[in-house]
Amino acid sequence: MVRYVPMSTIKWGILATGGIAATFTEDLKLLPDAEVVAVGSRSAGPARAFADRHGIPRAHGSWAELAADPEVDIVYVANTQNAHYDAVLTCLSAGKAVLCEKPFTLNRAQAAKLTDFARERRLFLMEAMWMRCIPAIRKIVELVEGGAVGPVGTVHADFGTSFDVGPDHRLRDPELGGGALLDLGVYPISFAYLMLGAPAAVRSWARLTPEGVDENTGVLLGYDSGAVALLSCGITTDGPVTASVSGPLGRIELPHLFFRPDTFTLYRMDAEPETFHVPYEGTGMLHEAAEAMRCLREGLLESPLVPWQATLDVMGIMDEVRGQVGVRFPGE
Repeated sequence: MVRYVPMSTIKWGILATGGIAATFTEDLKLLPDAEVVAVGSRSAGPARAFADRHGIPRAHGSWAELAADPEVDIVYVANTQNAHYDAVLTCLSAGKAVLCEKPFTLNRAQAAKLTDFARERRLFLMEAMWMRCIPAIRKIVELVEGGAVGPVGTVHADFGTSFDVGPDHRLRDPELGGGALLDLGVYPISFAYLMLGAPAAVRSWARLTPEGVDENTGVLLGYDSGAVALLSCGITTDGPVTASVSGPLGRIELPHLFFRPDTFTLYRMDAEPETFHVPYEGTGMLHEAAEAMRCLREGLLESPLVPWQATLDVMGIMDEVRGQVGVRFPGE
């Protein structure tokens, strides 16, 4: 269970009204010291419908109105990634703390502008890379840092899912930051970064859609230590969506939906496999919300679990991959 020091309730605003916003909102209801007090959208109708559906007292017909709401302590930004930069900047400019869905922005340059602005304004800002806050993932990090597998030599991770999407779907729309890499590949890349840090070299290959976004992508990260990370993502491939981290003393294997595990297995030489059961609560999204609230109460500008440098480095890796495979978004 998530435990809290009794303190005042932190009040949330939700920016966007899609499925991920709904899931996050319902998870927030499981936290005794969180309250969703407002929702904002580009127009009043969707905001009002979302508010009625989730029991939220106030609905705003613009991002600016939500950001100006005096009752809101922190805004969860959950619109499409092409709009993250403008939405986050609107909220920060109004003095609000922000938890922004992954991928944080379309590219590293946008991400750096936002973190610089948050630093200048002394405002909390965090990418909603919930994987890094999942209890089992935190336990894996603890084991790896404690030498359970020895120095990490190899990371494998896949996020391939076969979507039945037409050419007008957001995943195939360059205007919306479509493609497998930003939506799905951010997880394998973030997992590799969590285990090994920033790579010395990036190599990649992809098949592109007629619209010019990646639909099946492979990434190889190389490290000065000799370690490698072999990563894949796709919107036309039914992949295992698993991960592993290996060293000279053994390996850790994460099951299907590796980014949200409640169990994993440690294999060590000359020892029986050890399976760890580390459950998450709700859908798992409440753990990133709890971390954001902890940081707010402690007066932190960034989370040590999801630091700005990690967000910037992962965005930089994805920039490099897109450059190599030929994916460019409008306006870049």
